[in-house]
Amino acid sequence: MFGAYGQETGGMVQCIGMEKKGAVPRRNGVKMEQRKMKKVSDSRVEQIYKIRPEHMNGAGRLFGGRLMEWIDEVAGLVGIRHAQTEVLTASVDSLKFIQGARQNDMIVLIGRMTYVGNSSMEVRVDTYKESMDGIRKPINRAYLTLVAVDGEGKPVMVPGLIIGSEAERAEWEAGMRRREIRKQRKEEGF
Repeated sequence: MFGAYGQETGGMVQCIGMEKKGAVPRRNGVKMEQRKMKKVSDSRVEQIYKIRPEHMNGAGRLFGGRLMEWIDEVAGLVGIRHAQTEVLTASVDSLKFIQGARQNDMIVLIGRMTYVGNSSMEVRVDTYKESMDGIRKPINRAYLTLVAVDGEGKPVMVPGLIIGSEAERAEWEAGMRRREIRKQRKEEGF
């Protein structure tokens, strides 16, 4: 597994960092072999919107706050699919506006899991403007951190993540780096 969680290798889950003979990977006292594992594709979400007049800002473009709402909604759906419980948005690490969108444009948001911790998850949401012939142009990318919670709002453990490609591995490793940066910024009072 990459990080503490996973890479699928020929139908087997491999643990990286657990090479010591007889070592049983654990996370908060739970044996990793008992932890449910899910593929990135298991929780992927694709949502499409058509921009209407009420979505516009004064400059005739899609209001950024509306797009942020849609991004949060898609990330939440990815988190719910992965954790199979309610989730809360903890942070938005990066929200990069690349291009604007106008009335009647079709907007496609694609969310996927990039990294999981104990109860936290990182979701990447890519936003595209889709033309009538189906060509998609990127207009936004965002990374959100979610926390899985029970009915009382207390954090709960989420399934591990099976990494099945080099692209997913790169996202996992970048997610670990973003997590470390978040921790460092918190310690520094940011």
